[in-house]
Amino acid sequence: MLLYLHGGPGDAALPLVLKFNRELEKHFTVVVWEQRGAGKSYYRFGAEQPTLDTFLQDLYALVSALLARFEQRDLYLVGHSWGSVLGLRFVQEHPELVRVYVGCGQVVNMKKSCREAYGYALSHAEGKARERLRRIDCGYPDTGDGWLEDLLFVTGQVVKHKGSLYGRTNYNELIKPFLGCRYYSPLDLLRRQKGSLQAIRCLWQELMQTDFEGQTHYGAPVIFAEGRHDSHVSSELAKRYFDSIETEKRFVWFEKSCHFPQWSESEKFNALIIGLLA
Repeated sequence: MLLYLHGGPGDAALPLVLKFNRELEKHFTVVVWEQRGAGKSYYRFGAEQPTLDTFLQDLYALVSALLARFEQRDLYLVGHSWGSVLGLRFVQEHPELVRVYVGCGQVVNMKKSCREAYGYALSHAEGKARERLRRIDCGYPDTGDGWLEDLLFVTGQVVKHKGSLYGRTNYNELIKPFLGCRYYSPLDLLRRQKGSLQAIRCLWQELMQTDFEGQTHYGAPVIFAEGRHDSHVSSELAKRYFDSIETEKRFVWFEKSCHFPQWSESEKFNALIIGLLA
């Protein structure tokens, strides 16, 4: 059994996994979780807004239900970006339920990674875009008026200058699978966009506190699958952290990828996951 944790927060990914990672279904029971408030699980957060711990509780409930239903003792866990925060935290807390953890676009220290992304954007931007970036505090403010707009602007500059999706200046390649997916109605597409913005507003401040650098031991094998050119969530930071891990581990570079190796080099990624069964 393999469980996929999407990024974001709020970036539901079912159509993308179906398009790029379908080969995995020949070898695994694949579960794609559209998380609380995201995609087909969209709802408006009320006064009691979820926290990171809420999602970890959801994840534990889901894993427990899946293992019971399919009579398994543990599963393979793949986490991407925001999902890699949930994934690595879950391995910390419940290593006995994880056969192997695979992180891609792995978040290690969010503040450091955001500074790296801001530096990348600033070094490539010109004209008015560069002027605006210079007025933004470290690129990823999480308080004050207009912080969300500034955040999205910095991310947009990273994307525009090919630091997020390899060889691309936009996300069109990752949008098309949603438009043709029979599981997504036009209303689902609208809800996905609402869910993504809602999740960022709700969870970004807490996400910015993420720092795994003091954790060097894990109770399950850890694999990092990283895009060589990832400036969205620094793969260099991920590699330096990986080198400090003292338990069973493996690192795989994807030379023609940035933040999405599971889709930019899907054949190589699928082969890596299938190879775990050997």
